[in-house]
Amino acid sequence: MARDTFYTAIDIGSDKVTSVVARVGGEGELKVLGTGVVPSEGVQKGRIENLAEAQGAVANSLAEAQRYVGKGVVAGGVYASISGTHLTCLNTKEALDNPENPGNISAQLMDKLLQRSFPESYADSIPLHVIPTGYTVDGMSGVRNPMGLHGNQVEVEAHVVLGEAAVLRNTTRAVEANRVELKSLVLESFASSEATLTADEREMGVMLLDIGGGTTDVVIYRQGNPWYSAVVPLGGQQLTRDLSVALRSPLHTAEEIKVKWGSVFPDGVPAEDQIALPSFQGQPKRVVARKDVAGPLSARMYEIIKLALVSVRQSGLRELPTGGMVVTGGSAEIQGLVQAVSQMVGGPVRIGYPDGIIGLPAQLRKPAFSAAVGLLLWGIKHQDESQASRVRRSRSTGKPRAARSGGWWGSRSRKETTPATE
Repeated sequence: MARDTFYTAIDIGSDKVTSVVARVGGEGELKVLGTGVVPSEGVQKGRIENLAEAQGAVANSLAEAQRYVGKGVVAGGVYASISGTHLTCLNTKEALDNPENPGNISAQLMDKLLQRSFPESYADSIPLHVIPTGYTVDGMSGVRNPMGLHGNQVEVEAHVVLGEAAVLRNTTRAVEANRVELKSLVLESFASSEATLTADEREMGVMLLDIGGGTTDVVIYRQGNPWYSAVVPLGGQQLTRDLSVALRSPLHTAEEIKVKWGSVFPDGVPAEDQIALPSFQGQPKRVVARKDVAGPLSARMYEIIKLALVSVRQSGLRELPTGGMVVTGGSAEIQGLVQAVSQMVGGPVRIGYPDGIIGLPAQLRKPAFSAAVGLLLWGIKHQDESQASRVRRSRSTGKPRAARSGGWWGSRSRKETTPATE
C-alpha cells in the first residue's frame, strides 16, 4: 500500500461537501476506498462566506472518507472543485517564431509558447485554467500536437478561465487548513465533464449543464476542447425556496416533496395525482394537486435553462452544438427534466451519469456525484503536473500567479485576447 498513489477529490458545493479517496488498480480500474458526504456550511453560490464553517465541513467530509482508509493517505495532495459567478472566460491566441531549430518544434518552445499565452494577472482576477485548444504551424491550422514537426512559426489558441483572487485563496485556505496539500482547484464544469461526456460528444460539440445547489455551471465543447464556460447564479436551492413559498411549507418539507414528487414538466403529470402535506405550526394537513407542485418548479427550471442558453449566443454559436445538451448535478434527476429541456432547446438532451468507469461503486453513479468523480479522473490525468491551477503568491514578486492545466506557474503582460463573450 505504501507504493500506491492515492487520489482525493473534494467537491465543495452549496448543499454538500463530498470527499472521495481512491487509487488506480492494476488493470486501470478506479478503486474507491472511502467516501464522505456532509452538509455544506459557510458556502453560498460558490463563495466561502464563513471560513471557519467551510473548513469544518471539509474536515468532516475528509474524516468520513478516511474512516475505513486510515489517516495520512491524502498527504500526497487533493483536487477540489470551484464554482461561482466570479469566474469568467476568454479565448487567447499567441504566436512564437522558431528561428533556432525550424526542423524540430521542441518541448522547450512549446512550453515558452504556452507561458506567453497567459493573460495578465490582476490584483482581483487571475487565471485558474489555461487549456490549449489548437495549434497552427506555418499557417496550417488544426494541428493538435506540433511536437517534433518542422515549423518556422507556431501559434496556439487557448481557453482561459479566470477567477476572483480572493475567492480562490479562500477556497484554498478552507482545504489546506485541514493539513492536506491542494494540488489543484478545478472548475466544477470541467470536473463533471470528465465523468459524464463521451469523446464523441466533445468532438461533435456539446453543452454541459451541472445544476448544483447554488449555481448552474455551463461549459461548451467544440472539436474536443472547451470553448466557453460560465456560471448561472441559480440552482436547486432556488427551486426548493420557490416551492416552499408556493406551498407555505418549511424548506425541509419543500425539499422532500421536490425530490419525491416534484416535476418540471407539468404536461407529464396526471391531473388526478395529489400530495398530502404534513401539518405545520398547528395548521391541519393539506392535500394539493401534484400539478400545483410542478408549476413553480417548472417556471424556475425554465429560467435556469434559459439563462444557460444565453451562453450559446455569448460563445458566438448561433445554435445548440450538434451533440446537444448533457445535464448533470444534484438537480438533474428531478422528474420531467429531459422532456422539459428537449422542448425548450429543440435538440438531443440526456442526463449525465458518472458511468462507464471501471470499479466505480454504484452509490457514486449518480448525477449528484459527477463533479466528485470527475475530480478523481482529472487528478489521474494530470498526476504529473505539480501545483496545477493552484493559487498562491510568488516569493520574489508578491504578485499572484496561476497555472495552466499543464502544471507550471507563470505571469506575463497581456497579449491579444478574444473574449469568449460578445
